[in-house]
This record gives sequence, structure tokens and C-alpha cells, in this order.
Amino acid sequence: MLDFLLASQNTPFAAALLLMLLIGGAQVAGLGDFDADHDVGDVASDGLLSLLGLGRVPLLMWLALFLMIFGVIGYAGQQFWQALTGSLASAWLAGPVAAAVALPFTGAGSRLLARVMPQDETTAVSVDSLIGRFATVQTGTARPGSPARARVTDVHGHPHFVMVEPDNADQVLHEGEEILLVRREGEVFRAISRGGHFLPGL
Repeated sequence: MLDFLLASQNTPFAAALLLMLLIGGAQVAGLGDFDADHDVGDVASDGLLSLLGLGRVPLLMWLALFLMIFGVIGYAGQQFWQALTGSLASAWLAGPVAAAVALPFTGAGSRLLARVMPQDETTAVSVDSLIGRFATVQTGTARPGSPARARVTDVHGHPHFVMVEPDNADQVLHEGEEILLVRREGEVFRAISRGGHFLPGL
């Protein structure tokens, strides 16, 4: 049995399974991260890469799955070929054939894993989504051309600190005042007093 596993014709399959075990060992030891975000591009969302399962699970997990399936199919194919002909197929023939067969199985396995894996949820918001939300001036007094620092919470309740200026030339927004962010110009938000009462510039 060992002679079969280590036969030169089976070198690609032995190497694949060994590499898969090394990846798994690195994951267990904390040296790798199956959950790391690997971007394979927008093309992963459709077409051939989608059929192969790329982009549905982390790339390292996809690779480990492919190596396992490739190794198992390769050994099974060689065992069948040996029983049929009495000898093993050349690695140069058996390797590409096993890879071609393993790819669709890897795609199916990736899609199955993607369904059972917990999905990442993001609470990131765009800067423009803060427009229309109430904020509080934290530091300084905001005048036209002289912004102050304000604190605003997004839809998820997470705080953001932004620079604000009055929306009108005759407004002044004082520290501690509640304001409404009405628009954005570059890095600075334009705001009005929450009650709509503006203090004249000093």
C-alpha cells in the first residue's frame, strides 16, 4: 500500500495531500487564517470562476478543498487504472486529468460550504449617509470658513467625528449645540441648528 501511495506516478497526489495537511496544520497553529479576505476580483461573481467556487469561500479554504479532492480523485483514478491495466498511469497524464475532474467537484463543495458558513456582516457606512442626521458640536465654535468638530452617530449607533460649518453665512454653531447635517463639501459638512434658530456671527 505504501509503495502505491509513494509511487512516482502518484507524486502530484501525495504532494497535494501533504500541502493540504500543512495548510490545515498552519490554521490549527494560528499561522494561517481561513477567514482572511482574499479578493479575486469582480469576475468571481459570475462566469467560470463562479462555477469553480472562487469568491464564495476564502481563497485558502478553496485551495485546501481543491488539494484534498485532487489528491483523492488522483489516487482513486490510479487505483482503477492499475486494476484495469496492471500498471499506473504516468503522472503527466494522471495529474491533468485529475485536476480537470477535481475542479467542478471543488466548485460544488465551495458552494455547499458557502451556504453553511456564517456570513460576515458589515456595519460600515458611507460618509454621505451621515447627511440628514443630527450631531453635536464637540469642540470649538463653527463659523463660515472656520469649522468645528462635531459628533454624529450612524444608523448602527456608531459614533463618527466630522468637521462642520454653518450652512448660511450669518450662522454660528456653538460648542454643545445640536445641529443637523444638511450637505457635504469635501471633508466638511454644512449644518444648521437643530431648532432652526441661528445665532448671528460675532
